[in-house]
Amino acid sequence: MAEKMLVPSIEQRLAGMLEVTRRMKDDAEGGKRLKPKPAVTISREFGCEAYPMAERLKELLERKSGEPWVIMDKALLEETAKLHNISEEVFRTLGHRPRFLDEMVSTLTPRWKSEKDHYRLLCDQIVSLASAGNVILIGRGSSIITQQLENCYHFRIYASHQFKVRSIARRVNIPPQEADHLIERKQKERDRFIRDFLDCDARDLSFYHLAINNDRSPAPKIAQIITDYIYLKPQE
Repeated sequence: MAEKMLVPSIEQRLAGMLEVTRRMKDDAEGGKRLKPKPAVTISREFGCEAYPMAERLKELLERKSGEPWVIMDKALLEETAKLHNISEEVFRTLGHRPRFLDEMVSTLTPRWKSEKDHYRLLCDQIVSLASAGNVILIGRGSSIITQQLENCYHFRIYASHQFKVRSIARRVNIPPQEADHLIERKQKERDRFIRDFLDCDARDLSFYHLAINNDRSPAPKIAQIITDYIYLKPQE
């Protein structure tokens, strides 16, 4: 229950998802073939201030691009998976599944074979939304799943254990000892998910454009750094 207090309401974020889906549909029906829009993936240690940062980042990116952006996380991905009309609309609008996605799903470890269809849908959603752009994807291995998409920018947020304990205790209003136990449990769950599902380690910095220390950079500063990186990145 405590961790649910760390994220905005699902209703608020689902409304944003519907708006982005509508925009993608309008672009497709209008025959637009525009340059791929940027997408952002955020990997973070549990306890880092990813959601406050993502909300500020959304504001900055919308101001910079003049277009709506949406924040996607585990809860919103699973909610849209239940709403098949939304999921199907996204996939129909964006076209066929990339070949690399099938190759990746085919390597799932035996432990996940019984849930392959569920996680194929998860991967479909992540790759489809990232391909469309104007989306901030938080967690669920999105930084790893979208490595081959050239429009994606990947960022990792980390912090000291002390910072994470203080942050969780403050945001969830729980004692530091309880925050400490919550961080340990949730981090183990995340590490296990990435290891079992993708056979990777999210701490591998080769996956990211930048890794940022939350101790030294508060959420608004991180949001500004990411915005500047995307829009001021020199041409290669």
